[in-house]
Amino acid sequence: MTQSWSRTWTFFEGQWHEGNVPIMGVRTHAAWLGTSVFDGARAFEGVTPDLDLHCERVNRSAVAMGLKPLIPVEQWAELTREGLTRFAPDAALYIRPMYWAEFPGARTVDADPESTRWCLSLYEASMPPPSRGAAITLSRYRRPTIECAVTDAKAGCLYPNNSRALAEAHARGFDNAVLCDMLGNVAELATANLFMVKDGVAFTPAPNGTFLAGITRNRVIKLLREAGVEVVEGGLTWPDFLNADEVFSSGNYSKVSPISRIEERELQPGPIFRKARELYWEFAHA
Repeated sequence: MTQSWSRTWTFFEGQWHEGNVPIMGVRTHAAWLGTSVFDGARAFEGVTPDLDLHCERVNRSAVAMGLKPLIPVEQWAELTREGLTRFAPDAALYIRPMYWAEFPGARTVDADPESTRWCLSLYEASMPPPSRGAAITLSRYRRPTIECAVTDAKAGCLYPNNSRALAEAHARGFDNAVLCDMLGNVAELATANLFMVKDGVAFTPAPNGTFLAGITRNRVIKLLREAGVEVVEGGLTWPDFLNADEVFSSGNYSKVSPISRIEERELQPGPIFRKARELYWEFAHA
């Protein structure tokens, strides 16, 4: 299968490389056993909102995975600014710092933190238009708990579970899948955090160790509260979402996006979604 990659630049082993540069070998621990972490920031319309927070989080994820965070936040940010000069000033980009383990530890399956490697990749990825709402459905798959997975890291090994939820949703004619935690509470979408609105109040699942409370999610909560909108973090069920007045998502890739259909029920972008998106764009450009 031939894949046409969008324009990509990656800083690896001291220099910038264009294209889909190889970074792992057949015996690389991360390629074999999944010990990689990453983060995703965004550049769009000439801004990079919360870049420092994304750089901080990839370092925290490295620690959670048992890796060594080798790059200070300021260096990640400096390299990102350097990489941005290789693209058009208004290009929409995905910014992805990564760490991974190269070698196994003393017991083979565990990773050797001293073998940690890293790269920074920037590539063109258009921003989805705000008018394109998503259709969502409930997945049969669940989010793991911290006792059985590295849920306190943005870890590559967590994504195959969300991938199969997405594949199932796509096969049923939906754009995204809602995953619950092991107790049946709504946790997140397969690719983003989730909000609902009822009677003018915004609700979002409370962080409980089964999903990452995203940087964009936290920013949206703060902006809405500062604007006088009540935002409640709590335990939410699937029927709560089915009966909501509005549903929208937050995440680094699309930032703030509407949900236009939940199962067979059609929805329209509502006033709280529009306010959240407007506030976020004002923040990003400020």
